[in-house]
Amino acid sequence: MANEVQKKETQTVPRFSPSTDIIEKEDGFHIYMDMPGVVKENLNIDLQDTDLQISARANFPRLENVSNIHLEFRDCEYVRSFTISDVVDKENIKATMKDGVLELYLPKAEKAKPRKINIEAG
Repeated sequence: MANEVQKKETQTVPRFSPSTDIIEKEDGFHIYMDMPGVVKENLNIDLQDTDLQISARANFPRLENVSNIHLEFRDCEYVRSFTISDVVDKENIKATMKDGVLELYLPKAEKAKPRKINIEAG
């Protein structure tokens, strides 16, 4: 039994770079990452200085007592990293996970937001 446990721990799963869209809006940046099978408990988002690292694990349970004719869904890992500039307010980054899609909101720092300059009459 101990041998079986050890064998399971050393098995590797495929690693993917998830499909990603990055959109800039007036208030900040929105990053959308496709991670089917990932629940928030298996998702890690780390920010160190300017490095934003996203990693996750998807688990797809296998049915017992069935004939597996063709299987393409299997356990896997997702990994993606980004370099964040000073344009981003790093203290207020937010993340939401819904229906297998991770959305990261990276607000713009005040110094990076556009501002209106008033013209005084002379």
